[in-house]
Amino acid sequence: MYIMRRFVLLFTLMLAMMTPSCNQEQAREANPLLTEWDTPYGVPPFQAIQPHHFAPALEAAMAEHVAEIEAITSSTEEPTFENTMLAFDNSGRKLEQVALVFGMLAAAETNTELQAVEAEVMPLLAAHDDRIMLDEQLFERIRTLYEKRAQLGLDATQLRLLKKCYDGFVRSGALLDAEKKERLRAINEELSNTSVRYGQNLLAENNGFMLELTSKELDGLPSSVRDQAREKGEAMGKKGSYIFTLHKPSWIPFLTYSSRRDLREQLYKAYLERGNHGDEHDNKQLINDFIRLRTEKAHLLGYDSYAAYVTANEMAGTTKAVYSLLEEIWTPALEQASKELEAMQSLFRGDHPNEEFASWDWWYYAEKVRKRDYAIDEETLRPYFSLENVRGGIFFLANRLYGITFRPISVPVYHAEVSAYEVLDSDESHLGVLYFDFHPRDGKGQGAWCGNYVEQSYLDGERVAPVVAIVCNFTRPTSSSPALLTLDETETLFHEFGHALHFLFHDVKYRGLQEVEGDFVELPSQIMENWAFQPEVLKHYAVHYRTGDVIPDYLIEKMRRAERFNQGFMTTELIAASLSDMDIHSITTYEPFDVNAFERNALNERRGLIPQIEPRYRYPYFSHIFDGGYSAGYYFYTWAEVLDKDAFEAFRESGDLFNRQIAARLRRLLESGGMKDGMTLYRAFRGADPDKTAMLVGRGLMEPPKVEEEKSQSTVPADSLTLEMEAKPLAPDAKRLAPNVKLQKDKAGQKKLAPVEPEQLVVK
Repeated sequence: MYIMRRFVLLFTLMLAMMTPSCNQEQAREANPLLTEWDTPYGVPPFQAIQPHHFAPALEAAMAEHVAEIEAITSSTEEPTFENTMLAFDNSGRKLEQVALVFGMLAAAETNTELQAVEAEVMPLLAAHDDRIMLDEQLFERIRTLYEKRAQLGLDATQLRLLKKCYDGFVRSGALLDAEKKERLRAINEELSNTSVRYGQNLLAENNGFMLELTSKELDGLPSSVRDQAREKGEAMGKKGSYIFTLHKPSWIPFLTYSSRRDLREQLYKAYLERGNHGDEHDNKQLINDFIRLRTEKAHLLGYDSYAAYVTANEMAGTTKAVYSLLEEIWTPALEQASKELEAMQSLFRGDHPNEEFASWDWWYYAEKVRKRDYAIDEETLRPYFSLENVRGGIFFLANRLYGITFRPISVPVYHAEVSAYEVLDSDESHLGVLYFDFHPRDGKGQGAWCGNYVEQSYLDGERVAPVVAIVCNFTRPTSSSPALLTLDETETLFHEFGHALHFLFHDVKYRGLQEVEGDFVELPSQIMENWAFQPEVLKHYAVHYRTGDVIPDYLIEKMRRAERFNQGFMTTELIAASLSDMDIHSITTYEPFDVNAFERNALNERRGLIPQIEPRYRYPYFSHIFDGGYSAGYYFYTWAEVLDKDAFEAFRESGDLFNRQIAARLRRLLESGGMKDGMTLYRAFRGADPDKTAMLVGRGLMEPPKVEEEKSQSTVPADSLTLEMEAKPLAPDAKRLAPNVKLQKDKAGQKKLAPVEPEQLVVK
C-alpha cells in the first residue's frame, strides 16, 4: 500500500504518461472499451473484451476526464450554468462507461486476472474521484453559481442539479483546508484498498468450502436436492460424491431437509465463520481498518460518526430516526420469533431429548412445523415455479401494468448462460436491453443484484437507452428437471426485476440526477414482490413443469394461510443485521476492538437476541456494509418496506391490482430518478405521507385493523412508529466517478457492482 506522497507522485507520472501519442492512439483503436461500440442496441462488445483491456482503458478515460475538467476550470468566462454546471454534468462519460462494465464483470464473472486489475485500478479510481471532487477551481465556479442561483433563471430541475452537485462537493470535502484534504485523500485510497481485499477474501471463503457426502449421508433430502448435489460432484470430477457448498441454493435446502443434525451443524458453522478463521482470508482486521478510517473521515467532514454522515444524506436524516424504526420493530419481532421457537421445541425434544436447540436446527424444524400446521412444503410447490415460468410471470406483470413487452435477442454476452431481451415500450419504441444471469459460478459473488452496463442519459438531445443486467444465484437445472425455484428465489426475481424497471424507465435529463436516496432505492424493487404470489398473478405463471396444470386454488389458499409463517425469525435476523450495521458505524471514537465481541455485545447482551438466531450477516462476511455500498445503510430495506407496502395499498384500495392509472403514476415515480427528493416523489404518487400499518401487518407484527378502534389492540400500535420522513432537500454525493456496482442494489445478498446478498447503487 502506498503512502500518500508516493501515490500522488505515481499518479502525476501516470497522467503525464497518458499524453496522447501515436502508440497510445493505436492502443486506443485496439481496445474495444475505448472504440465506438458497433454492437446491436449499444451493448458492450463482450466477445472482444479481455481483462487486460481494463487498466489502459480506465487510465485513458481518466485522462480524458481530467482534460474535460481542465477545460472548465481554465475558462476565463464568468461561470454560467452551461459552461460550468452542464459541462461538469457531461464530463467523464467514457470513464463512467468503462467503470460500469468493469464493476459489473468484476462482480458477476471475475477471475484471478480481473482481480489483479481490480486491486491495481480501484485505488487509482478513488484518487481520481478525489482529484475531481477536491479541485478548488472547479468547486469555486460551482459555488459561485450556487450562491447566486436565485438570479440565474433556472428551472426546478436545473436548480436541483446545482444543489445536488454543490452538496456532493461539500460532502466530498471541498470545504476542508489543504492539510485535511490531503488526509482525506489518503483515507479514501486506503478504504479503496481495504474494500478490494475484503471482497476478494470473501469470494475465496465462499468458494473454499465444500461438504462432500456419500449416498448414505443424505437422509431426509428430497430427490431434487440430491440431484443438484450429485451433479455438482460430477462437475467437480468427484463422481459418486454429493457436494454441498456455501451458496444459498445449496446450503439452505440442506439445512431445511437433512435429518443429520451433525452435518447441518458442520455446514451452517462453515457459512457463519467465513472470513473469521485467523488465516490469510480473515476479515476482522480489515473491519477494524474500515471503522478506523470511516470514523476519521466522518470527523474530518464534521460528523460525530460515519452513521451520522451517511444518514444525513438519506430520507431518514438522522441516526435517531433509523434507530427509532429498527428498535420498535425489534421487540415484537423477537417476541414473535420466541413463540416460533416454542412451537418447534416439542418436535426437537422428540428427536433430541438431551440436547439444546441451536441455530442450525431452525430451518429443519420450521419446515416440520409448516408441514404440520399448514400442510404445505417447498417441494410440493417448486414444480409450479420453474425459472422460465417465473420469468414469464414478471414479463406478464410488466405488460399488464405498463404495456411493455420483452423480445429475446441475439447480442454479445459475457457468459454462455446469460440471455438477453430487448424491452419495448407500449408504443413499440426501444426502451432498453435486459440481461439475465441466473446461476452460481465460482467467479460470481453471492446473492442477487441488478446493475447497469449502460446508464440512461441524454446525448445531443437523444435518449441513450440503458443496458441493464439482473444477476442471481438461483437453483440450477438438473439432467431430469428444469431450474425449479423456491418461493424465496421467486420473490427475489420479482425484487430484482423491480430494480430493472427503475433503470429501464429512467428518463432523466441530467446525469447528476440519476440516483435517488439509498433508503428510497428499494421501493421500486420491493413493491414488485407484493405481486409475486397474488392469485391473479400466480394463475398466469405458476404452471406445473411436467403436467402443464395451473397451480390449484387449494395450494394458493395454503400459501395465503402460511404467508406470515416464520416471519418473527425472518424479521429478527434482518433487524439484527441492520442494528449491528448501525452500531458499528455509530462508533464516535475508534479504538481497536474484538469484532466478534462487539457483535455479541450489540445483539445478544444489550438487545437479547436469542442464541438460536444468528443475524442475517455477521461482520466478517457482511459484504453489504463493508465492500457493497450499504455502510450504515442496511436499514434501507426496512425503511423502504414502509414505503413499498403502503404504495401497494394504492392498488389494493382501487380493487384492481393491475390498475393502469395507478401504474402510470408509479411509472412517473420510476422515470424521475433523483430529479426530486424521495418524499416528494412518493407523495406525488400516493397523495399522502407513507403509513406504516401495511408493513406491520405484512410482517405479522400487527393484526389487520378491521375498524379504527381495533388498532390499539395490535402487537405494535401503529402510532408507536413515528418515522421522521419529512420532505427535505437531498444532499447526496455528486455523480460518483468510480461507481461501485454493489451500490445499485439487490435483494439481500450482495449488492450492485460487487454483489451484495440482498435477500437483496448497485441499496433486497
